This record gives sequence, structure tokens and C-alpha cells, in this order.
Amino acid sequence: MFSFIALLTIFVLAIFIGFEVITKVPPTLHTPLMSGSNAISGITIVGALILAGSTSNHLAQVLAGVAVAFATINVVGGFLVTHRMLGMFKKKN
Repeated sequence: MFSFIALLTIFVLAIFIGFEVITKVPPTLHTPLMSGSNAISGITIVGALILAGSTSNHLAQVLAGVAVAFATINVVGGFLVTHRMLGMFKKKN
């Protein structure tokens, strides 16, 4: 099994790689990328709800609740940003 140091190293590398990838995305691809992120967060919400309802382990229920909260914040924020960006393309009278 992985040690804590190995898991922490993977986590930090994932943060670094994610930051580097996201900063290289051109503005024209930002809206489709947000849509994909919203879909993934929606899957996270469903999975966390299933986990929270199917276990009697209190720690797993708390972590599932936290996952639902963060994924919901991500979905709502993604839709707000996407709506705002799409509003920039509307014709102004």
C-alpha cells in the first residue's frame, strides 16, 4: 500500500500539472472546458450521494457530504461563469 508521503507527492504533482494545463487553455476553449468540468462534477455529486446513503461509516458519510458540497459549488460556479461568458457573445442593442 502507498505511504502517506507517496500519496502526498502524487497530490502535489496533480495540483501542479492541473494548474499548468489550465493556464495554457486559450479563451476560446474555456467554455467547452467548463462544460466538461461541470459534467465531471455532476458525476462526483451522484457518486458521493450514493456513498453517503449506502454506508454506515460516519467518516465516509462526512467525507461524502464534503464532496457533495464542493462539487455543487463547482457546478454552480461553472454554470455562472459559462452563462456570463455566453452573454458576452450576445448582440447589444
